Amino acid sequence: MKIAFVYDAVYPWEKGGAQKRIWELARRLADDHDVHLYGMHYWDGPAVIEREGVTFHGVCEPRELYVDGRRSIPQALYFAAAVAPALLREDFDIIDCQEFPYFPAFPAKAHELLRDSTLVVTWYEVWDDYWYDYLGWKGIFGQAVEQVTARLAETVIPISAYIEADLRSLGRTDGLSVVENGVDFDGLQEVPEADADWDVIYVGRLSEHKNVDLLLDAVDRVSTQLDRPLSCAIIGDGPEREALEAEARERGVTDQVEFLGFVEADEDVIANLKAASVFVLPSIREGFPNTILEANACGVPSIVVEHEENGSTAVVDDGETGYITDVSAAAIADRLADCLTDETLLEDLSRGARAFGRAHDWDVIVDELEKVYSSVGQVDSQLANAK
Repeated sequence: MKIAFVYDAVYPWEKGGAQKRIWELARRLADDHDVHLYGMHYWDGPAVIEREGVTFHGVCEPRELYVDGRRSIPQALYFAAAVAPALLREDFDIIDCQEFPYFPAFPAKAHELLRDSTLVVTWYEVWDDYWYDYLGWKGIFGQAVEQVTARLAETVIPISAYIEADLRSLGRTDGLSVVENGVDFDGLQEVPEADADWDVIYVGRLSEHKNVDLLLDAVDRVSTQLDRPLSCAIIGDGPEREALEAEARERGVTDQVEFLGFVEADEDVIANLKAASVFVLPSIREGFPNTILEANACGVPSIVVEHEENGSTAVVDDGETGYITDVSAAAIADRLADCLTDETLLEDLSRGARAFGRAHDWDVIVDELEKVYSSVGQVDSQLANAK
């Protein structure tokens, strides 16, 4: 098959869950397929390059993805306009367009109509009414574009059963094939542990909905409960960093909490995860976080929060690989204290987390994705022959 992935942000120049997923899938699919990746031109040199068997197409100069902490609409339109002619210059069997920021899915649909490819849309999050929290009254436009995008392709690939349920509530009830995120399980086992000893670690963007302030509060509470200072690493950057550092000072936990900022090398992130006892992700809005899978593969249990918009709960088996708590510092602190005071419990959770990570190795996920691609390709061929 000749396969094209479409997403503006390209790994490793931009790091995030979607970027990492695309790259890990693309380079494995390239062993047996002709795989192309269309994004912004982040690298030096020609616009078209090859890397590990994957052909990269830089269709436009990169622009900032975020403005004032929000995904830039002009940037998304700019990329969509640039990717359209680049895509139409080639034939593809499958175009896998990532759902957000929506607009690039429309030129991908045009390719399906004009060049007889098959469009699938990989879906990471359903925003629906959250658009009004994000943009105020202008959210009606975001909600409308999301609704239309959800109906562009015959097949939509939600990255979890949780997202599948959200899509059904959005009105998209057919053509859904779940393919979850994955992790390079064997590769992560080879990364040496960092020279650190973290009780708790957070990895992710420092945005408001991530609720890292709850983690700071929980660290303060547990330190009081255990009568010893906890050691906490926070890896990541974002618009909330200054406010969070100020809160750490106000709480008097600056000696316990280390803001490591954006860590360039993935191996360094994994090394720090391995040096931690518990991973905490207090976010209320997630799809299927790779960071939890990576923690799992490292044998580090996770604590996440229960919220109607939080897909993290699909990646944690409560009481087996970690815990799902209420959205409160007190609830997080209680579970964190349990893990840090009961060695047997922590070992059991670690064992369960590692097994979950192994079951989500990228090679397993690629096999599932190939089956979806082959299935939709056969259906389209049958329809074309019937005509």
